[in-house]
Amino acid sequence: MTIKIAMAGQGAFGIKHLEAIQQIPDVEVVSLAGGSADSTREVAEKFRIPHWSVDLAESLRQPGVQAVILATPTQMHAQQAIQCMRAGKHVQVEIPMADNLADAEEVVKVQKETGLIAMAGHTRRFNPSHQWLHKRIKAGELKVQQMDVQTFFFRRTNMNALGKPRSWTDHLLWHHACHTIDLFQYQTGETASKVHALEGPHHPALKIAMDMSIGMKTPSGAICTLSLSFNNDGPLGTFFRYICDNGTYIARYDELLDGKNNPIDVSKVDVSMNGIELQDREFFAAIRDKREPNASVQQVLPAYRTLDRLEKSLQ
Repeated sequence: MTIKIAMAGQGAFGIKHLEAIQQIPDVEVVSLAGGSADSTREVAEKFRIPHWSVDLAESLRQPGVQAVILATPTQMHAQQAIQCMRAGKHVQVEIPMADNLADAEEVVKVQKETGLIAMAGHTRRFNPSHQWLHKRIKAGELKVQQMDVQTFFFRRTNMNALGKPRSWTDHLLWHHACHTIDLFQYQTGETASKVHALEGPHHPALKIAMDMSIGMKTPSGAICTLSLSFNNDGPLGTFFRYICDNGTYIARYDELLDGKNNPIDVSKVDVSMNGIELQDREFFAAIRDKREPNASVQQVLPAYRTLDRLEKSLQ
């Protein structure tokens, strides 16, 4: 059975999903909904998508559309996820599924009402590096004592991952910290019982904190130290150090090293080394199998509750 989908978002992450889907059999992108006519047409032509629109509702009405992947601006995620489910479509919404707790809870509520597959794009659960560690934690071979994480970018204007202007302002807490908060709670199997956050000055034009520090502790004693910055003029991205009871590991997206910088082969962990492709494969498999996916909106909701507590600690 070929699953027909609509893609919403023609920017950097929409393109990442479209490239990933090219590696997945029996999935057809039949419509692209974007925010700009010129760039949406350009991306649709490049990926040979037969229909494009700047209206998501029009894409949802295309014949045969069963599911939607939302790679749109953060502020639109919750409302569009609900719109898709109300239209009877399964939905995968890029991280974060909402930029506040109330909207995240509403997404989960509508999923329960409709019974549709609703998944959030928490890619770290799918990166082979983090999967390799998760399997050993679940098997009792490792226990996380501390996760030390750095999320560093250099961003003084609204630019996307391809260096092109974007129409919206990013956020260290509700977007970038969301990755690590969910991963910490996923890897430890616990919700953080103690949390605190500090932020630096807000940018005069962007109106957001450019630097942030977050600390978390689980009931069993595992801690996470997370540093985030949009001021870092150096190597970009997120770097994880897992300090465990039985080894130290350094994860950089799909690459994994031990504590002495020796590479660990994670190429056999899953069918691909591309975390985006793996999360998309999980979404389509859940639709076919009629089951809850890993990173369902229900499963990731505790991360949004922790985000809400962290936001309140800043006030």
